[in-house]
Amino acid sequence: MRVLVVGGTGNVGKLLLQQLLERGVEVRAIVRSPESIPATISGNPKLSLIEASLLDISEDELITHIRGCDAVMSTLGHNMHLGSIPFLGIWAAPHDLVLRASKNLCGAIEKIRPETPIKFILLNTVGVTNPAGTDVGVRSRTERAIFWTLEALIPPHKDNVRAAEYINKEIGTGNQFIEWTAVRPDAFIDGDVSEYTTHESIQHSLFDVNDTTKANIAHFMAELATNPETWATWKGKMPVIIDAKQKKQHQ
Repeated sequence: MRVLVVGGTGNVGKLLLQQLLERGVEVRAIVRSPESIPATISGNPKLSLIEASLLDISEDELITHIRGCDAVMSTLGHNMHLGSIPFLGIWAAPHDLVLRASKNLCGAIEKIRPETPIKFILLNTVGVTNPAGTDVGVRSRTERAIFWTLEALIPPHKDNVRAAEYINKEIGTGNQFIEWTAVRPDAFIDGDVSEYTTHESIQHSLFDVNDTTKANIAHFMAELATNPETWATWKGKMPVIIDAKQKKQHQ
């Protein structure tokens, strides 16, 4: 099996690379700073690092990197800090990183026209409501107003919303060449892989945050790529992932 990963130098991205390599997957990773990958990962013979900025890669070059892959996985996100200034990165360009990356990757897949659909696995957030309607009735009117305000004022949130709308509405579930899923964790925390649960819809209110361990996010994304049963369950959906200990505390 062969997978292309973008965003591999991020907190979840590094863990995803590790999870895939431990499963014996051949991994291609497009990264801006290869030196950011720990030597324990970068030295794996099954990992090929491609030094580039994804948004600067031509379509032809992107097609070359994707061709022969069974899945394309994106853990791209916005850096909340700009240099040493906390949270200033929220307003730093590009404001549409996740959306543009998703469009470029999916567009390249469609140009390849693979005989078997390629999986597109996107890291999203529980702050995004599923455009397919699985979250109807979960958010209160006040919460919906807050998220509408965030979408208007906070570029990273708007970017995640637009990326989810793109794969739901423009790629859809009947695409001949692409099957997709968007993973929605809540508050990211450090920790080892542990028991976690996955759900079709949001499980809590905005004011009742559930933690999700980064290692669990990476584990679930790797399962989506490599486990046919897991993929059959979640393709075309936006699963919410929650640490099991958090779920139990709220029951």
